[in-house]
Amino acid sequence: MSVTVSAVGMGRFGKRPEGLVDLAVEAAGAALAGVGRKPIDLLVGGTMLAHGPFGPEAYLPRLAERLGLETASGLRVDAASSTGAMAFHAAVLALESGRFERALIVAAEKMTDRTTDLITGELAASLHPSEVAAGATMPSLAAIIGQRYLERFELGPETIDLVTVHDRAMAVGNPNAHFQRSVTPAEVAGSRPVALPLRLLHCSAISDGATAVVLERGTGPATVLGIGQGFDALRMIDRMDLTTFTATRVAAQRAYEAAHLTRKEIDLVEFHDAFAPFGLIHLEDLGFCGPGEAPEWFAKGWVRPDGRLPVNPSGGVIGRGHPVAASGLAEIAEIALQLRGEAGAHAVARSPRIGMAQAVGGIASHNFVTILGAEAT
Repeated sequence: MSVTVSAVGMGRFGKRPEGLVDLAVEAAGAALAGVGRKPIDLLVGGTMLAHGPFGPEAYLPRLAERLGLETASGLRVDAASSTGAMAFHAAVLALESGRFERALIVAAEKMTDRTTDLITGELAASLHPSEVAAGATMPSLAAIIGQRYLERFELGPETIDLVTVHDRAMAVGNPNAHFQRSVTPAEVAGSRPVALPLRLLHCSAISDGATAVVLERGTGPATVLGIGQGFDALRMIDRMDLTTFTATRVAAQRAYEAAHLTRKEIDLVEFHDAFAPFGLIHLEDLGFCGPGEAPEWFAKGWVRPDGRLPVNPSGGVIGRGHPVAASGLAEIAEIALQLRGEAGAHAVARSPRIGMAQAVGGIASHNFVTILGAEAT
């Protein structure tokens, strides 16, 4: 049974005055308008932090009430920064079961009303307890991965600047992106150290925002061709190699097999580069180039909208912003917009037929890959 993305809704990512549910309703309303308010029989809500003005937020029932979907079935998903992708995959499986006809998936996060220290601590909850007890944070562990990558392939720290420069340039064309200004390599290299080799501009920003998509039975320009999920050891010390993400490789293999496709048939990709070095690793793990070859793709512009393989035309996590639960769904939504011819100023140069989205949970402990295409195969 085929299912397709029939509408996308998204508000501006960044520092927003609205609360969590308000952000979700904005995105959901736009998606519902895109299908003419057709009946929704499944509501899938995704959020990681889920806090309101008085403490933990009753996200799903409040969302259903605001949208008038009290008669729909519903479920809430939390998978750290891959929450949005997991919510989408859950909806795909539910529709493919034949039980439901049309699903609304809404992933949202409100983050900027809390201090950086508090948000950093909350995000660390997706790490192994022993790492948290030792004082590890997302940036500190990402820095270790980045340093290993640079050491293994004998590269300088300027290598990872390329990812940030690319993402920020792409974000300029996306009206919903947190950042609307490009940056130079010198600006990236001169930004404040966070955990070397990572500097401030190598790291995704704390953002508010929401994404929604309507998924329904049938085929269309953004039909689901394949999905895949993979796990890796939660504790980084238990992994054999820190310069590759096993969870991505497993998820990609499963998605390719389900879609009966190879990487040569993918026309564009959105991947989850919450930290700049991850962008290099993702390009290799998804099969588009070999180990250590990704820097050349960025340096030569092969990942630009008119290049061999357009990458992150939305601006990626670094340029678009990172309301954690919403990011995984935003990546899928971007692919759908490109395939449906609705990307506007951030459309890629050649009309794509098949696109791939990849999402990362935690420090790549549970990752997702989604392939959408113009028709079912």
